[in-house]
Amino acid sequence: MTTLAFCKPFRVLSQFSPSPGKAGLAEFIETPGVYPAGRLDYDSEGLMLLTDDGPLQHRLSDPRHKLRKIYWVQVEGEISAPALEQLRAGIDLKDGRTRPAQARRIDEPQLWPRDPPIRQRAHIPTSWLELGLREGRNRQVRRMTAALGFPTLRLIRAAIGPIELGDLQPGESRLIDTAVELPALSSTQDPVPGDSPPRRRHRRKSSPRGQS
Repeated sequence: MTTLAFCKPFRVLSQFSPSPGKAGLAEFIETPGVYPAGRLDYDSEGLMLLTDDGPLQHRLSDPRHKLRKIYWVQVEGEISAPALEQLRAGIDLKDGRTRPAQARRIDEPQLWPRDPPIRQRAHIPTSWLELGLREGRNRQVRRMTAALGFPTLRLIRAAIGPIELGDLQPGESRLIDTAVELPALSSTQDPVPGDSPPRRRHRRKSSPRGQS
């Protein structure tokens, strides 16, 4: 059984099958037989898990398991305390009210530069928050912050259950520790992300081409 943690770059599809003018996972992942357990939007970055274990893939992908995912979100404007309280209470979207989220303001994380950089309007500040969600609707984080008047400018997934992005850089992957991390990930509980075991990196196969 093989399971990888992968740092998806900006503007890369969460799939192996090719798409005209867009990079996919095949340009970064050399390990045979693994498939994405869940997805991450084309314009989002950060942690994805890939596995050849069918039951594990189902657990990670099935929203009924309510596995918590942590996101670092850069928004336009100074995020306010009332906005954070609304995120914690739930936001009314077109497809229904969201589950209560964990939400707090954070300092800007130490991250790789995005290429291209965000489009930032002059004289309008930005701020960062950390969101913990137990559901995965389409483009949910972006819709939640937009509903409060704070458009998302950059979105990075930092953790899936107990598995953290750690020091992975865009295009890099590491083997999940099957003795420590997979039992926690496969359990019915949802541990809080904490210290991760030493990571084994796999450098990307090649630089992505044909991004749009």
